[in-house]
Amino acid sequence: MATTDLTSPDFEPTVNGEGIVLVDFWASWCGPCRSFAPVFEAASEDNPDITFAKVDTEAQQDLAAALQIMSIPTLMMFRDGVLLFSQPGALPRQALDDLIRQARELDMDEVRAELAAQGS
Repeated sequence: MATTDLTSPDFEPTVNGEGIVLVDFWASWCGPCRSFAPVFEAASEDNPDITFAKVDTEAQQDLAAALQIMSIPTLMMFRDGVLLFSQPGALPRQALDDLIRQARELDMDEVRAELAAQGS
């Protein structure tokens, strides 16, 4: 399996690392989560340079609450420690591939400069 299970202790070190990290928040009882799982898994196999991680919201309730996950599945995308995308709902494969393409094309120096300008 090309995905990693995340827990509270390893969430921040994982998403704050270098590169692109996609995190799927899910639960075993969630139908849309089960439908999205093969799409997420296939994308992980096609993009071995990206970290694909899953958070079981039932087992990691404290983490889901801290991140204000209100609906599942929820997909978050980080690049170099910056949250680029957070949206509930299962994405079709084409939309997930497009999201990955956009993340790869971003100039992260420009993104950090924009964030710094917004923060001041």
